[in-house]
Amino acid sequence: MTLASEAPDLAGQPGKAERSVAALLSDLAGETILLVRQELALFKAELHEKLGRAGSGAAAFAAGGLILFSGWLALLAAGTLGLAIVLPAWLAALLIALATLAVGALLLLFGKRRLAAKALTPDRTLRSLREDEAWLRERLR
Repeated sequence: MTLASEAPDLAGQPGKAERSVAALLSDLAGETILLVRQELALFKAELHEKLGRAGSGAAAFAAGGLILFSGWLALLAAGTLGLAIVLPAWLAALLIALATLAVGALLLLFGKRRLAAKALTPDRTLRSLREDEAWLRERLR
């Protein structure tokens, strides 16, 4: 009489008790490789989908920016024409241009300061890392 664990299963394969550890490890390695390949395939498919969405989003963003810029230019023209009612046209255009240049220059200076290397340095993180280093050095003494 055979033990139930040693009896063949429905597929005619030996029971789990008869399989060697080497065979089990071989199966585990094969299954792991298959799982990794499937995960990579899923990652590639998902990345392809996300990049496609990002591409169409970037195109819509660029088109919106161009249309917004066109509206801005129309507003500047309207301001110039409106100011030309009370001033000579050349002076109205000059005043609108100077005001626009001043606002643009201020925004550029503000942006430059925000993007300076000193402004981007993660001071709190560096301080915390130095404290961690000091703590670790003290513990290792």
